[in-house]
Amino acid sequence: MKVRIEMTQDIACAWSALAHARLENALERFRAGGGEAEVVYRPFQIVPDAPPDGEPLSEVHRRVFGPEAERNTARMTALAARDGFTMRFDRAVFANTLDAHRLVATAALHGRGEEAAGRLFRAYFQDGLNVAAPDVLARLAGELGVPWAPDGDSGEVRAAVGRVRAEGVTSVPRFVIGDRTLPPGAPSTDDLLAAMHDAARAA
Repeated sequence: MKVRIEMTQDIACAWSALAHARLENALERFRAGGGEAEVVYRPFQIVPDAPPDGEPLSEVHRRVFGPEAERNTARMTALAARDGFTMRFDRAVFANTLDAHRLVATAALHGRGEEAAGRLFRAYFQDGLNVAAPDVLARLAGELGVPWAPDGDSGEVRAAVGRVRAEGVTSVPRFVIGDRTLPPGAPSTDDLLAAMHDAARAA
């Protein structure tokens, strides 16, 4: 029986990106040992009114965090590197993530949800792409091999974001693995893997 992994995340969240990198590492090990798992992505927007045209994330950080901004991003960059995920805050573009979540949901319908989430995190934190731009999303959908309607209806994703907030979620990432809700944050690869094995034994 497949282990169900629910990840609530935002593409614009550095901790979500780190958590997803750790999840990918844990899934690789779990599946290499014969385990089966499916990942269900639930959307969250840290800044739901972020602009679609985007602006450099480094400028947003300086405006919000002041002199601590560079130290914070350097610390996060080093932490992510230990898990094999490169973060380029100097290239990242702060933008609305609603349609990026719609791409993940669309890809999931075609069995490509994991690939889509991973690609979008890399697009945001490594490639410096505006994940709200229609041409960027169309290109990423093409890479993933999934159909994409640039002017498609975001109502379902918007409703999903609303449901997450109605449940009292105020920060991400969050994981539910099997029947177990993990503490909020980015669990280590080993902790994620252990939770998968526990869920598999309980199934």
